[in-house]
Amino acid sequence: MALSTVSPPAIPAPEELWARAAEELANAGVIGVTTVWADNNGIPRSQTVPIDQLASAAAYGVGITSLFPVLDSHDGTTFAHQDLSTPSGEVRLVPVVDRLVRLKGQPAFAWAPGRQLGADGCPTPYDQRSILERQVSRAQEAGLSLRAGYELEFYLSCAADDTDAELTPAHRGPAYSPTALLRVDEFAAQLLSDLAADGVPVGQLHAAHGASRLKVTIVATDPISAADRQMLARQTIHAAARAQGLRASFAPVVDVAGIGNVWRLHSSIWRRNQNLMDGDGPHGLSPEGASYLAGLLRDLPAIAAVTAPSVPSLTRLRPSAFAGAYAFWGVGNREAPLRYLPSTTMLGQTHANVELTPSDASANPYLALAVVIGAGLSGIEEKLELPDPIQQDVGSWTEEQRAAQDVRRLPITTDEQLGALQDSPRISAVLGPELTGAFRAVRKSDWLWAQDRSIEDVIEGHRWLY
Repeated sequence: MALSTVSPPAIPAPEELWARAAEELANAGVIGVTTVWADNNGIPRSQTVPIDQLASAAAYGVGITSLFPVLDSHDGTTFAHQDLSTPSGEVRLVPVVDRLVRLKGQPAFAWAPGRQLGADGCPTPYDQRSILERQVSRAQEAGLSLRAGYELEFYLSCAADDTDAELTPAHRGPAYSPTALLRVDEFAAQLLSDLAADGVPVGQLHAAHGASRLKVTIVATDPISAADRQMLARQTIHAAARAQGLRASFAPVVDVAGIGNVWRLHSSIWRRNQNLMDGDGPHGLSPEGASYLAGLLRDLPAIAAVTAPSVPSLTRLRPSAFAGAYAFWGVGNREAPLRYLPSTTMLGQTHANVELTPSDASANPYLALAVVIGAGLSGIEEKLELPDPIQQDVGSWTEEQRAAQDVRRLPITTDEQLGALQDSPRISAVLGPELTGAFRAVRKSDWLWAQDRSIEDVIEGHRWLY
């Protein structure tokens, strides 16, 4: 029997696939592709190319300044980090094309997360997405995987312009009330529709505590997708608000009297199909799950310096305000910065996870997840033991009671945050020396900006950055 001489079908080169995707998007009415990343202040930054340049951008990237890692929250460049101490240099911003989404709320544009690459085509040491990818790979090498999800709180204002002097609440509560949602009914309907179309699965949407605050919960997934979805959700929420004549703010604190916006970060760690946050050990944890939680607790001050890093973040971390102001863990305790949620008969073992409360929009989502994973993995590697949980509001305790339980306040100044970073070799190793240096420089620059301003002016100056 003669062998067939028919060749197998050729596999299209990436450039052909990107050109084909661009053509399909153009035919659907897309005119531009926006590539987005978050800087070291948690602020989304972007570059947009015409749709016919998508293949070129995917292959070669778009040139951006190498100084974005030392851009502070107010668009000032600090040269305090020695490795980025001159205005010279360029990197390439490359869209992650397999995460490309046509935005339902902005149908003329597609959206993609970006990577920052050097001239050699490799990620720069300041590429936050690659820092998270390294921690995911570290877990995989140990036979582990992780799942993560966000609860996003935000303020919704009727003021759709750039006037900061007054905030006009879009609703006035009560919390969890259908009446509150009724007042923003058109926005809520559009938001759920747009998030679904943009590929962001939602667990729930409701009115949160405080005037004009809403919360949307994003379904848990792998860490890189979780960070990408968080970034995409922000864009989608802003667009839906604008379409309804409203304006959204994710700022840690929107006004001095308000309780602020928390972005609760949930994580769980798995070995094959077994959730290690569920087990037959004390409090319903497996031994490895307990060590993961112990790793988070050990490095919590340094973690919070990354996950709640801004000057307004420090204002929000108040005792007895469900903000997680002290370093301890609890089972279901909403005052705990590490709130363990065990499995239940109704929900099963897949539900078990730990929630990080000192977390907000001024954190880069990729770095936030990276330091959480890195600290937890170190706990497992070292088989750390977990102390007993605390089920009370430690903010109501005396100093003597807290000292007896070794419960300490999380950093309340920028200097304390930077000291916590310096004191944690594990978190510094996750970030790497280059990004740690840039991150520290940006935090100092923001602190200097705030020094001669009142807390009201500081909060107003951050209100619409997120």
